[in-house]
Amino acid sequence: MYFSRWKTVAILMVLVGGFLVSLPNLLPRSAFPEWFPLRQVVLGLDLRGGSYLLLEVDTSVLMRERLENLVDGTRRTMAQASPRIGYTGLAARPEQRSIQLRVLDAAQHAEAVRLVRELANTVAVGSGQQQPDIEVSITGDGLLTATITEAGLRAKATNAVEQSIEIVRRRIDETGVAEALIARQGQNRILVQLPGVEDPQRIKDLLGRTARMTFHLVDETADTRALVAPTGVTFLPLENSEERIAVRRRVEVDGANLTDARAAQDSRTGEWVVNFTFDSTGTRRFAEITRANVGRPFAVVLDERVITAPVIREAITGGRGQISGSFSVQSANDLAVLLRAGALPAPLTVVEERTVGPELGEDAIRAGLISLAVGALFVLFYMGFAYGLFGWISTIALFVNIVLLIAAMSLLEATLTLPGIAGIVLTLGTALDANILINERIREEVKNGRSPLNALETGYSRASGTILDANLTNLIAMGFLYAFGAGPVRGFAVTVGIGTIIQMWTATVLTRLFIVWWYRWTRPRELPVFAKPGVSLLGRLRLPLFRIVRDLTTIPFMRAASIGLIVSATISSASLVGAFYPGLQRGIDFQGGIIMEVRTPEPANLPVLRAAVAGLGAGDIGLQRFGDDETVLLRVPVQAEEVQTQQVVGGIRTALEDVAPGIRILRVEAVGNRISAELFQNGMIALGLSLLAMMIYIWVRFEWQFAIAAGSTLLLDTTKVIGFMVLTGIELSLPTIAAILTIVGFSVNDKVVIFDRMRENLRRYKVMPLEQVVNLSINETLNRTLGTSATLMLAVIPLAMFGGAALAGFAWVMAFGLVIATSSSIFIAAPIVLYTGRTRLRPEMQPGAAVVPSPPAPGQV
Repeated sequence: MYFSRWKTVAILMVLVGGFLVSLPNLLPRSAFPEWFPLRQVVLGLDLRGGSYLLLEVDTSVLMRERLENLVDGTRRTMAQASPRIGYTGLAARPEQRSIQLRVLDAAQHAEAVRLVRELANTVAVGSGQQQPDIEVSITGDGLLTATITEAGLRAKATNAVEQSIEIVRRRIDETGVAEALIARQGQNRILVQLPGVEDPQRIKDLLGRTARMTFHLVDETADTRALVAPTGVTFLPLENSEERIAVRRRVEVDGANLTDARAAQDSRTGEWVVNFTFDSTGTRRFAEITRANVGRPFAVVLDERVITAPVIREAITGGRGQISGSFSVQSANDLAVLLRAGALPAPLTVVEERTVGPELGEDAIRAGLISLAVGALFVLFYMGFAYGLFGWISTIALFVNIVLLIAAMSLLEATLTLPGIAGIVLTLGTALDANILINERIREEVKNGRSPLNALETGYSRASGTILDANLTNLIAMGFLYAFGAGPVRGFAVTVGIGTIIQMWTATVLTRLFIVWWYRWTRPRELPVFAKPGVSLLGRLRLPLFRIVRDLTTIPFMRAASIGLIVSATISSASLVGAFYPGLQRGIDFQGGIIMEVRTPEPANLPVLRAAVAGLGAGDIGLQRFGDDETVLLRVPVQAEEVQTQQVVGGIRTALEDVAPGIRILRVEAVGNRISAELFQNGMIALGLSLLAMMIYIWVRFEWQFAIAAGSTLLLDTTKVIGFMVLTGIELSLPTIAAILTIVGFSVNDKVVIFDRMRENLRRYKVMPLEQVVNLSINETLNRTLGTSATLMLAVIPLAMFGGAALAGFAWVMAFGLVIATSSSIFIAAPIVLYTGRTRLRPEMQPGAAVVPSPPAPGQV
């Protein structure tokens, strides 16, 4: 409990610095001069809105490229045939989606058709069926025609759009714009919403470049002044010059083999360059080409323009190279971003650009903030009435915790979305738990007869170990979620990771400093930790202390161990069955849907419009302002059948016309899911790895029995939450995913605290039977367990009841998950430890050994 002067000053400097850094978030960016080094938290699309871009994939390029490949392939196969097949007039016919040539020898007609058919790619049609993407025919006079089929063109366009979505996502992520919405819209369009980006010009420039980099040999014999390039050669312009370079069409090395690209300054000239690295295939191919062509110019081509064409001085075998070309810092970094993200399969064109409002809607955000404020007040009063002076100190520490978290996110310029808010809720939950742990420990030490100062010292010391174990488990999990996850999962991990570090400091250092100041000021004879007459706050205000359950309960929880496991397994099994049949409803984030753009005669009243469509049974319909106050964009989840989709659209039209006469439906289009299969798979891998990492840590810090109990219980908790969503019809969406992640974090924190008490009692009571040790540990931590759950429930329930339809699913999943996580610590995790640890944690006692009875009930001796 000793704080030196320099330590106190350092703590106060952290507090002042945190407040100063977080203050700019209360004012708009325009309130500060341009020279001011401003850093603020960026609100995501769901909370603030941003820029809307609609991109169109130019699929006509795909057909031209396919025809060019067919021409090149046909020329090569005819020349390599034995005997060689003679032909004339080989050319592409884009208007007919075909290539044509005339085979000279009638005896070679069949062989020519076979060779061209071998150039076909197979495409999927129907249920698992495959067919070639070209149809080949030949007439009696030898005119051979290879036509791209409708199925082939459609498959190539579909693959190009899907590939473009992933590349667009990677490019935007590389620029630092987090939590962008990227989804397919219609057949060949991509919807992009950028949170908080007011001038998306740089993003548009990056997305508008195909960024296909290839390496070609230069034909030094060709005359670049000629109107037509020789066969197998093309004339390409040199970057920032009017000069043309004769480049061989054959691609010697493809940019698809790049593994990394970084902007840097050349150590000799000081100019900005881009350093790149190949994978093993590219390294081998690059070495072969440079070894065989020493002394010849080698062109680096980007989007049909020659960036540079240096002469090969020696074989380059290390798989590394450098691109130079009068780059600026920005252009070098942009080129590196493009090369790392990969080339687009077809050019993208911006066909629409607007400013959009928050996805949740201003009304939902306002209702959510009011509900959270009410919940925060409930938490404040609970802590004060449950722990008196120390509870009020804890609430001050919670406020400081939020300020420092906002300051840290401001320094990182992090994007705050609803999953991020869920991370803040989890952080505050673990912060509350840490403060409750400390207060409960201090009560125990006072009850054991320690002096006030000794009780404070011992209480903080013993609670700190438990807090460290619980929070390190969370930090390890967040590290894996950030490393292997993507999108919202990474945002959640960043928020929780930063918040966990901050709350450990505020709980174990800041509150201790405040209590030391109070102790030096009052020098109390006893600590205000028991509900009895005479308890005072600062020696003046007297308040009763509230307890959820009485101290020293002796509830035999393990008598219901078998029942708890059986009931849990039954509910989880039923939940898994329900997840597949009738199935978990997936929201528009996961399966796409339709968007409707509507225009009202007057500024749109979002609460009224939201209420009008809420009762249509079409799922969670999102509304946001689109461009101006009169235009609204609705996002409707996909329906099971096309007929149902039309009925839902008609129902929405009628409901909106009833509350806003004169409303016009401007467009209705299909939109794809914003969570791609790749993102979902990465998220699941990250979640699995984080669970495994948590189990390993618990195994190392405790025993393997505790690790098995924690891992099994977390899986059972998650399945029950999914069952609850199936039963109530709550959709699987980004907010509910955030709620599930929060529940997992809270659940493991709760279990580690109880495990820590079990470990302590196993060491303290050497011969007590394991069942009694488990019961004793649960009873000793019961007030902490219920207190932490109660405080979080007080914060969540108002959000569920009054936060509006947009937040109700998130809040109800949170509330149910809190109940499940709390009960599973007692009735699932503890019984698993009991049954797996009977012979390892507490071997059978020798005959004649004393059996230690359970602690006496209050009032007994």
